[in-house]
Amino acid sequence: EETEEAQAAEEQGAEEGARAEPEGEAEEESEAKEASGAARGRKRRRRRRAKTLTRSSAESPRVRARRERRSPSRRRERPKIQDVLKEGQEIVVQVAKAPIGSKGARITTHISLPGRHLVFMPTVDHVGISRRIASDKERRRLRQIIEEIRPPGTGFIVRTVAEGIDREKLIADARFLLNLWADINKRKDRVSAPALLHPDLDLILRATRDLFSEDVEKLIIDDPREYERVKGFVETHLPTLRDKVERFQGKEPIFDAYGIEDELRRAQQRKVWLKSGGYLVIDQAEALTAIDVNSGRYIGKKDLEETITKINIEAAEEIVHQLRLRNIGGIIILDFIDMEKSSNREKVYKALERALRQDKAKSNILKISELGLVEMTRKRVRESLTRMMNEPCPYCDGSGLIKTTTTVAYAALRDAMREAMHRKEDTIFINCNPEVAALLTTVEREALGYVMDRTGKKLVIRPQENYHREQYDLYTKNTATGAAVVTRSTPPAERPRVEQEASSSRGGRRRRRRRGGRGRKAAKKSEAEQGSE
Repeated sequence: EETEEAQAAEEQGAEEGARAEPEGEAEEESEAKEASGAARGRKRRRRRRAKTLTRSSAESPRVRARRERRSPSRRRERPKIQDVLKEGQEIVVQVAKAPIGSKGARITTHISLPGRHLVFMPTVDHVGISRRIASDKERRRLRQIIEEIRPPGTGFIVRTVAEGIDREKLIADARFLLNLWADINKRKDRVSAPALLHPDLDLILRATRDLFSEDVEKLIIDDPREYERVKGFVETHLPTLRDKVERFQGKEPIFDAYGIEDELRRAQQRKVWLKSGGYLVIDQAEALTAIDVNSGRYIGKKDLEETITKINIEAAEEIVHQLRLRNIGGIIILDFIDMEKSSNREKVYKALERALRQDKAKSNILKISELGLVEMTRKRVRESLTRMMNEPCPYCDGSGLIKTTTTVAYAALRDAMREAMHRKEDTIFINCNPEVAALLTTVEREALGYVMDRTGKKLVIRPQENYHREQYDLYTKNTATGAAVVTRSTPPAERPRVEQEASSSRGGRRRRRRRGGRGRKAAKKSEAEQGSE
C-alpha cells in the first residue's frame, strides 16, 4: 500500500511538474527579455555618455563655458533686471561696444580704464595677466607688484607690453589710472544724469597708446599741431620711444609717399590676391563674414593635395592679416579648398592658430570640417574699415544689384498700359535712361508696337542722359493748353531708402524719383521743359 501511495504521489508530482514547466519557461523568457532590454539601455547610455565626453573634449574651454552659461539652470540664477535697476536710478556706465550697423551701443557697469601697461577695473576684485606673457617667473613678478599697489575691491589687468617693465613704471601707470578714477567720481558727484564723465582718447592718441611700441620703427606725422601733441603724449607716457616720433617733411601727400592710398583701396576690395596666384573673396554681411579661398592661377609642381595645402596655409596667414587690417569681427566662416588628408587639415589649422596669436583681438576657432570650413569668432568693438569708409549704395540699397534694361523697359510698358486706361490724351511720353530708350526703339520695338495697338495710344520714347537706369517717368500733354502732366514715376516703393526717409521727413510730399546724381534744380528744369512742349 505504501508503495502504491508513493507511486501515485510520484505520478501526481510528475503531472504537476509537467504543468509547471510551461509557466517556468515563460517566466525565464520574460526575465531574458528584461535582461536584454536592460543591456540595450545600458549600451545606449554608454554611447550617449561617450558622445558627451567626445563633444566635451573637442570643445575649447571658452566654448564649453559659453554653453554652460547659456544653460537654463545658469540663466535662472541671474537676477531679474527690475530687481537690480529702478526707474530714475543713476548709474555709471561705460560704452563697451560702439554702435555697429543697426545695433545700438553695448554698455556695462564694469568700468575699465586702459593705460599703457595696465587696465584698471574699479568695480572688479581681480588681477589678470595677459596670456601672451608666457614666462611663469615674469607672471609671478607682475602679479606680486599689482597685489601690493591695488586698493581692496578693485582689479588690474596686466597688458602684454608690461612684460619686462620695471616696477617704478608699473606703479606710475597704476597711480595715473587711480587718479583718473578719482577725478571721474568727483565729476559724477557734481553733475546729474545723463552726462559724459570721461571721454576716451581720440584716434591719434589711442593708436599711439595701443600700437606704438618697441616693434615700431618710426611714428611719422605730417600735421605740425598733431606732431606736437603726440610728442608730448609720448614724453609723458612712453619716454623710451620719444626718438622714434618724426615730423614728415616731404612735399607730396604722406599717403602717397608710403603707399597708404593703394593699401586703403586694396583693403576695401572684395578680392585679395595671394603671392602664389590664389586669391581670397571676402563678403561681409549683417550676420557674418564669409571668406572663400580659391586656387586661381596656382597649379603647383607636384600632386594636387600638396598644391591645395600650400594655398590654404598661405591663405590662413593672409586671412588673419586681412581681419586685422579691415577690423572684421563677429562670426567668420572660412571656406578653405577641400583637403582629403586629415594631417593636411591639421597643418592649415595650426597655421591659422599661429597667425591669430599675433592678433590682439580675442578670437575662438573650431576645427576644420570635412568640407574645409572653419567657424571662428573675433571680438568686434567698432565698425569694420569698409563700413567706416563707405555707405550702402542708395540705388541698390547695398545689394550690389540693379535691374536689367529689359526689366526696366517692360516695367515702363506695363505702366504705360495702365495709364492709357485712365487718360483721354492720345499720346503718352516715356522719359527714361538712354540704354532703356535704345532697347525699346530697337530690340523691343515689337513690344512697343503691341502696347500702342492694344491701347490705341501713341508712345513717344524720350531718352534722358541724367536718368539712372531704373528711373523713368510717364506724362501726357494737353493739346489745348500745351501743359505736360506727369502721370506716373518710378514706383515709390522702389526708391532708395535715403530718398524715402527724406520724403517722409517733409510730410510725405510726393516727389519724382531722382537718381544718378540728379539734383532738385535739374528736376525742376526738366519739368519746365516738359511743360513748354
